[in-house]
This record gives sequence, structure tokens and C-alpha cells, in this order.
Amino acid sequence: MSAPTIEDVTAVVTDLATAAKQASRSLATLTTAQKDAVLLAAADAIDAAAETVLEANASDVARAEAAGTEASLVDRLRLTQERIAGITGGLRQVAALPDPIGQVTAGKTLPNGLELRQVRVPLGVVGFVYEARPNVTVDGFGISFKAGNAVLLRGSSSAADSNAALVAILRDVLAEHKVSPDAVALLPSETRDSVTALIRARGLVDVVIPRGGAGLISAVVRDATVPTIETGTGNCHIYVHADADVDIATRIILNAKTRRPSVCNTVETVLIDAGVADTALTPIVTALQAQGVVIHSDEPGFEPATEDDWHREYLSLDIALKVIDGLDAAIDHIAAYGTGHTEAIITSSLSAANEFTARVDAAAVMVNASTAFTDGEQFGFGAEIGISTQKLHARGPMGLTELTSTKWLVWGDGQVRPA
Repeated sequence: MSAPTIEDVTAVVTDLATAAKQASRSLATLTTAQKDAVLLAAADAIDAAAETVLEANASDVARAEAAGTEASLVDRLRLTQERIAGITGGLRQVAALPDPIGQVTAGKTLPNGLELRQVRVPLGVVGFVYEARPNVTVDGFGISFKAGNAVLLRGSSSAADSNAALVAILRDVLAEHKVSPDAVALLPSETRDSVTALIRARGLVDVVIPRGGAGLISAVVRDATVPTIETGTGNCHIYVHADADVDIATRIILNAKTRRPSVCNTVETVLIDAGVADTALTPIVTALQAQGVVIHSDEPGFEPATEDDWHREYLSLDIALKVIDGLDAAIDHIAAYGTGHTEAIITSSLSAANEFTARVDAAAVMVNASTAFTDGEQFGFGAEIGISTQKLHARGPMGLTELTSTKWLVWGDGQVRPA
């Protein structure tokens, strides 16, 4: 059987996007109670079908391992009972959150008596392009649906079985609740043609959000004619200031690197101030190496660091380490190599902390806390759909409000504009 042509794939994506656009019009009128009932039912249905989902995921994982996929990507792909519980817990959290739709964000009465209100409304149809992680399939649906949007999901072929199993459950739940199942659809993933068709479906798709590696994100942002929200890579830094508590610094760095190395809020570079290096370097290095972390540095005794190491998002048990000469040098290094995701300073100096937070340009800036906290659930948003590193529309963890727009409602009683 011949592979589908780009025309075939484009036609499929266009049909799914057209159906999603139609569904989005009815989603905008659902009540909060109706949306929450669907989300809670979806969580229950996924829990009930956990074995089926895990079987599908095991097929994906086996295929990835047989293909020699690197361990960090396999970890992103793998589902467990615990991760499924996290996925369904995210849906329940979203159901419990306030509904942003209809919220009044601004309002006033003009001198001529016109009453103006700016209210939150759905974006419409949201497209997601993402790699590996099947949890994004459910997170993307849950947050999009609560915000009144239809969603088109283009996961990677590596997670095809997992994604198909999850979307089938979601569509069944929607139909059971008399909501159009076209509110969620899984796009073909055999070729990149479906990505091209999605990101160029202007007029049918309102926004596309890429979530994955740097190559995927840059390709979508570069080639899209549909508006995009860039969820950037995470070359995150922790700067150990001269006035840092070394025990606190060691604990935070260890957590930020080893808690889950394959995610974007993992610390990838540690900058140690020369003023504290004599006391801080050994305990930090010892703690990292005890957990199997490979250190890349221009200090003696480590894997030699190259220019590429300062730029890299390892997503593995590797870390770059540099002894740096003061706060200005640390901020300059972050400006040169950071990706605008999350940056952190460990210090007992209020003035240093204030200067760092004022001058570092990133979606999240931490003081004496792990970079791992840059997360929608940790911020109280429920299940997130990505960390935006751009500056327009949304920045940082993206929750419900970041998947809405606004419109102005103008009420009058016969006013006309003077000539």
C-alpha cells in the first residue's frame, strides 16, 4: 500500500479542522457545569481504561527502544500507573478551577452613555504539535476544553498508539455528554505533512502551540501562517552567589537536576561565584556525581566544556558548570546562553536578589528555589500546556487564561456617532 500523498494528508487535516471549527462554536456556549462534568467523566474513563492505555503505551515504548531512541526521550514517552494518575488528577484540577470564559476584565461607561465591557472568550480552535509525551494529549484537551476551545492534536509517531487510545476515550466521553466529539481530534503522524497542513490552516485554526525540542519549535514558528505561541527550550541556570548558603544551594541544584532530568525546567548550567567557589564547589560536585551526573566544565578534573555545552539543553544527567567572577558576569552569561525559560539565584543578599530578578530576562526568575517549580500545576493553574518563552500574549506556564482572548461588548440605547 502506497504512502499517503501530501494532498491526501492535507485533505484529512482540513476536514478535521473544519469539523473542529464547527464544534468550537457550540463549545463557546457550554456552561461551566457542563464542561466540568465532561472533564471529570474523562478522568474517570481514563482511570477505568488504564490497562488499555498502558498496553498501547508499552507498544510505543518497545518500538522506541528497538529504534535506539535515547533514554531521555523514552522517559518522556513512557506512561506508568503513577503518571496516568497524574494525568487524570490534572483533569480534575482543571475541572475545579474557575471558568475564565465570561470573566469581565475591564469595563466603563462613556460620557455618551455607552456601556463597555471587555470579557474573556475562547480562542476557538487550538492546534498542538508535540513530541513523545502522551500526557500532553490529555492536558491539551483538558485546558483547551475548559477554556471553550476545540483542539487538534498532532503528536509524534513515536506515541501514536498511546495518543490514539487516549483520544478515543475522550471522544467517547464527549459523545456520551452530547458534546460534539470533534472538539478533540488526533491528526495523522506518519509524515510531517500533517504538521505543515495544520500550521497553514489559516481561517480554520486560530493558534498553534508547538511543544518539544528546539528543532520542532523553530520549524513550526518559522513556517506557520497560523499564529503561534512559542514554548521554548529550557537552558536553565542556577547562579550560586558569593553570599549563598552552600547547603541550600546544594539541595536546590540536586533537586533541579536530578528530580526529572528530561523536562524543560531542569537546570542545565550551574554558575558558581568565585567568591564562594572554595567552599561550594566540592559539596555541589560531590552531591551531583553521587547521583550519576556528568559534569562538563572548564575547571580541571571534569569533562571539558565546549561552547556547545553552554548552549545545550541536555535533558539528561549532564550539567555544565562554570566558576564565574561576580553577579555581572553571571547575568551576562545567562543573557548570552539562556533561552528565556527559568533562571535562579541562590543568595542571602537581598540587594543581589533584587538586582538579579530585575536584570535577568526570563519567563520565570527564582530566588532560593528550584527551577523545577516553573510548572503550571505548581503555580496553581492545573495541568499546563507548556511554558511560553515569548513575550506576546502569554509568557511562562500556560493555563486556562492563556488559552482565551477577549472581546468588547458595547451596550447602548440608540446612540449614534456624531459626524
